[in-house]
Amino acid sequence: MLLTLAGFAVMGYHPGLEDDGVYLSAVKSDLDPALYPHDSEFFRLQTQATLFDKFIAGFVRLTRVPVPWAEMLWQLLSLYTILWAAHSIAQKLFPEEHARWAGVALLAAMFTLPVAGTALYLADQHLHPRNVAIALILLAIDRTLASRNWQTFGLLLAAMAVHPIMAAFGVSFCFILGLVVRDSIYIRLASFRPRRPHARLAAALPLTWIFEPPTPAWRRALNTRTYYFLYQWTWYEWLGAIGPLVLFWILWRWMSSKERPAGALLARFALALVVYGAFQQCVAMVLLAPEALVRVTPLQPMRYLHLEYVLLVLIAGGLLGRHLLGRISWRWALFFIAAGGGMSLSQKVLLPASEHLELPGRGSRNAWVQAFEWIRQNTPADAYFALDPGYLDIPGEDCHSFRALAERSQLADAIKDAAVVTQVPELAPRWTVQVDAQAGFSRFQPADFQRLNEQFGVDWVLLSNPPPARLTCLWHNYELSVCRIPALPAASVR
Repeated sequence: MLLTLAGFAVMGYHPGLEDDGVYLSAVKSDLDPALYPHDSEFFRLQTQATLFDKFIAGFVRLTRVPVPWAEMLWQLLSLYTILWAAHSIAQKLFPEEHARWAGVALLAAMFTLPVAGTALYLADQHLHPRNVAIALILLAIDRTLASRNWQTFGLLLAAMAVHPIMAAFGVSFCFILGLVVRDSIYIRLASFRPRRPHARLAAALPLTWIFEPPTPAWRRALNTRTYYFLYQWTWYEWLGAIGPLVLFWILWRWMSSKERPAGALLARFALALVVYGAFQQCVAMVLLAPEALVRVTPLQPMRYLHLEYVLLVLIAGGLLGRHLLGRISWRWALFFIAAGGGMSLSQKVLLPASEHLELPGRGSRNAWVQAFEWIRQNTPADAYFALDPGYLDIPGEDCHSFRALAERSQLADAIKDAAVVTQVPELAPRWTVQVDAQAGFSRFQPADFQRLNEQFGVDWVLLSNPPPARLTCLWHNYELSVCRIPALPAASVR
């Protein structure tokens, strides 16, 4: 629990950040269907494959805990379960107690470690189904090591209901691990030598949508996510992908050469990670190479690295505790300061205009979050807003979602909604029309806002302060203004 709280304090807490614009909006829509009457498709369609939002909404209804507190409670519970499962795994891999706790402590400190070129952290700074899924997957790995296969199956099934893509990687690793811990399979793998490869293809997937030609609008949205494209990764991102594979191979060779029973399971665990990483890397390279399979790109097969990085940090911490930290107090103090302090500082640099811990009931110094708060409390539930489609990248905004925090509909944005479009291609035409209609938003005049009103029904705007003349503005702070779109005579519109 102490390490959970320490990890939470180091990583920070930012509800409504980035992907939470999808999931938090879905939770709030489940609780109040009157919200988002104009744009719910931009989160509702993507969340059809998960029960996450429905579970959180059900928890709020059952317990009467307000959404902000419920989200933080489940964030803490997810982090705690990740560390608890990691400690249980470490108990099986490391006989020394100080090595186990060093592994768990390093994982807690490194929650916001970036995962190669995947645009992922080990854990998100807000409640995300990926946090819940990785906790369940780590529990499944622990049960696999204990040969409790039915428990493994149940945990992976629960992870599948929360985050199907991450659960698929968990299934892959648990299957490989279950084979490797068996003596007969391990002996065969340990003595394996690569032979001439056969040109054998995997069985065809019964997913005809994969081979459907992409539309220009969908391809435009896809091109906004550069990290989707493996063959466009930089050399250091490739190093981040291949490096863990090499490190696990070295660990396997090192531990298997030691005639010590204590290292036997760690050697097998490292070999399982080598096999898992090599297999998934080959799958990703095959799927992401041909243009004919471009529709597979949003499935992001390189995200297999997420689980690999979590286990890499856990094992690295365990080895550090075994060979360096030992039971010497001052070394542990330096370890905590270096790991936790460095990661905390990086998050403060990444989100400079926001509190490090955006806790429920605490006022925000972020001008954008202040505007979202006023909008949520002072505009009707069916209000339809326009704001700069690139607002998430504006300095000082810090990637906070308007939709999730203001609880109001908005015209499509060019950044986060583009990611949703890659997952839900049928939204591409609507997204393109709305983003194009807002081109040059920072230079808009009342006639331009009237055009948005006539074209989409938008009746409110969030603008930089001071706003253009002739707008009815009801609130402002030092940076932003919230205004009604005026009902101009038709003859005055150009």
